[in-house]
This record gives sequence, C-alpha cells and structure tokens, in this order.
Amino acid sequence: MKYISTRGQSEPLNFEQVLMKGLAADKGLYMPETWPRLSYEQISNLKYLSYDKLAHELITPYVGDVLSPYELEQIIYKSYSSFSNSEITPLIQLTNKEYLLELFHGPTLAFKDCAMQLLGSLFEFFLKKRKEKITIICATSGDTGAAAVEAIKDKAFIDLVVLFPKGRISEVQQRQISTSGSENIHSLAIEGNFDDCQLIVKNLLNNKEFCNKYNLSAVNSINWVRVMAQVIYYFYAALKLGSPGEKINFSVPTGNFGDIFAGFVAFKMGLPIEKLCIATNSNDALERFLTKGEYVVESVKATISPSMDIQIASNLERLLFECSDRNYKMIRNIMSNLNNEKKFEIDYHTLSKIKDLFIAKSVNEELTKRTIKDFWLEYNKLIDPHTAVGLRAGKNILPINEKIVYLATAHPSKFPEAVKSSIGLVPEIPISVKDIIKKKEIYTILGNEEKDVKEYFYENIYNLSREEF
Repeated sequence: MKYISTRGQSEPLNFEQVLMKGLAADKGLYMPETWPRLSYEQISNLKYLSYDKLAHELITPYVGDVLSPYELEQIIYKSYSSFSNSEITPLIQLTNKEYLLELFHGPTLAFKDCAMQLLGSLFEFFLKKRKEKITIICATSGDTGAAAVEAIKDKAFIDLVVLFPKGRISEVQQRQISTSGSENIHSLAIEGNFDDCQLIVKNLLNNKEFCNKYNLSAVNSINWVRVMAQVIYYFYAALKLGSPGEKINFSVPTGNFGDIFAGFVAFKMGLPIEKLCIATNSNDALERFLTKGEYVVESVKATISPSMDIQIASNLERLLFECSDRNYKMIRNIMSNLNNEKKFEIDYHTLSKIKDLFIAKSVNEELTKRTIKDFWLEYNKLIDPHTAVGLRAGKNILPINEKIVYLATAHPSKFPEAVKSSIGLVPEIPISVKDIIKKKEIYTILGNEEKDVKEYFYENIYNLSREEF
C-alpha cells in the first residue's frame, strides 16, 4: 500500500513513512493510493470477530509489508488492553431502531483513545526499531490532547507538545493534559481558539527546517493512521446490526471531520452505510457548506460542547479530494482560497457526490441541554454534550424507520458543568481518572503566535543542533 498527498506534489510513501511524517511536504493530507475493497462475503466473514481481531483484518491492507502479522497482532493487543470494557466499543440498544455506540471506555474517557492508543504503540514500535527520537506536536480542542498524553507519556523515544486553547476546554480535559507528571509531555495553553492552535501546528509542520531540526510529526487526525484506526468501530457496530445484509445510518458529532471521515472510509471499503449525519453545534460551517457548496469561516463560538468549537475542519480536504475524483489542482486552489480568503466554493458534481452519502444538522445550546435532560428522563442515563448534539441531529434529520447508530464520543464526567446546567446533577468521575483532581497542573501559557511556540521549542525540546532558526 502506498499513500499519496491530496495536493499531488509529494512523493508516495509507505505506511511507516506516513505514520512518521503526518503532514505531506506539499501541505496536503495523505490518502491511500487505492481503497482496499471488501466483498459481501468477506464482510460477512468478519461478523463474529472480537474487536482486536476485527482491527487486525481491517488494518492489514493499509499496513502492507512494513509489519508482520504477528507484530501487528501484538501492537493491537497492547493498544486496547487499557480499555475498561472487553468489547472496547459496546453497542447499547435504545429503541427498536436506535443504538448508542459507546466510544469512551478508553483511559481518557473519549473516542480519541480508540485511535490514539494504537498510534502511540505504532510510534513506539518503529522508533525502537529505528533507534530514533521524534517530537510530536498536537493541537487539541480537548480530547485529542488528553488521549495523546495518555498514549505517549513516559515513552523514551518521544517528546509530545500539546497546544490547547486557554480557557476553552473543560477542567477535566485540561487536567488530563497537564497532570501527567511525565518529563516528555509539554502542555501549552495558547491565548486563542482551537483553529489558532491548529494553524500554528500546521505552519510548524510545513516549515522544513524546523521539522528537520526537531524531527517533527503529528498525532492530530491530519495523520492518516488516526483516521484508519477509527474505521474499526463503524464496522464493529454495523456487523452487530446485520451488515452487510442491512444498511445502517450513523450520526456523528464532529468538528474537525476526522471521526465522520472514518465512516466514509468504511463505506469506501464496502460497508453498506445509508447515510452519515454530520452533527455540529452552533459552529455550523459544515452544515452551511453541505447546503450551499460554499465553505465560509466565521468567528468561533464558545459552546458547552467545546471539542466541536471549530470553524476549519481539516479532514474535509480528504473528502473533497475523493469526491472530486482526486483532482489535485482543485484541492490546491480551494485550500489556497481557504487560507487567503477564509472561504471556498466547490462545483456541483463534487457537492452532489458528497450529498449522496452525507447529510448535516446543527444543534444549538438550548437543544443540546434539552437532549441531555430528555435522555436522562427517558433512559436514566447521562450523556455528554457532544453525544447530545449527535443524538438530536440524528433524530431530527435521519429516517426513524431505519437503523441509526449514534456515536457517544465522551463520558459525561468530562463535561460536568454542561451536564449540571442541563439536569442539575454532576456526573461522577470514574475511579480511573479521579486522582487527576488532586494532582498539580503543569503547563505554560503562550501568546497566539508561532514565534512563541518556536521559542518554547528552542528552550525546552532537545535537538541535535542548536543554531538559530
């Protein structure tokens, strides 16, 4: 398997190279050169596999020959051993047609663990093999950073630098990022929003001299391996509900478009998905885009679902690339427009292909709180605000006579204030993460400038040469 850039000006790479590089040299995102397509019979044969066995079958085509079957098996086993539920992502029936896919049984109580634990294990394996050290940089709206810290802390071959927007993530999320006590973790609170953090990260990854100096890589969903790992739970849920003999709808709360793009990848691999519902909060750039074919960046609104407080959805570039018949030139043009003018438009053909599979719905603050309350009253079960957005959007726009899977992306205890403001109750933090409340936070506050982060690197991150940059 080879991987190509969405912007068509970087050399094809293998799986190991894409893992280590993260972002392509031409500023594009890596995609498989071809999609591994599974037949009806092949998908049927996956039906009774455990989560880790299913992961092995689905990941193998993407890995190619850079790992032996045994090596991949051991990496997968290690990655999911820290999950509190033996099913990894259990599927809970709500009604005759509605199901909740719980993705928060990993060590940081969020769906990001499903991919990040695997990513951390893969990094560790290849770096030991290479006898090489890297620095990973990560922008987070909350859960990605927490999951990255848990997956990478105390690993001898990696320094992790996490940028999070100061005052714009929940206390639990921030403490998961800032209380690891591990010397290889660097937590930076940026005076700005997530999009500002993400822009700094992308600029540094695009700075060839800086990348070489610190052997820089990424764990955001711009890294293809993150998306690949999330494909597994789409198959896992659908297989339990009758696939491939029955089509399933998924409603996915999303901000950066990585989680729902994994559903698109599952579809390209042959999983019969009827619709993928893009569920957004008041930061509704994706809904507006799907309606008109015009993507316009507005000011980020602070909401009770902060992990979705994003206006620039990085992984949308991958979808546009695929649905434009892999038109490199078009992608370069629209990404240039997005960078310079904060907007772009796409042609009717590309938009029509997207609409064949995707629908979108935004959910405001009042409806999010009402959904948390309604779910509590009906099922005596708490949900976090992001899951509530996915539930409300799916119920409002997906057909009620077809099977729907709502992705539950985080444990409610990660957002206690949002839950309390909705139903008057504070969700209890699981014992596995309860001790973070007592731990001392260690983080550095920086301005919203690339130069500030560069200076931090120079003063705190080991590198082979110490010349000025």
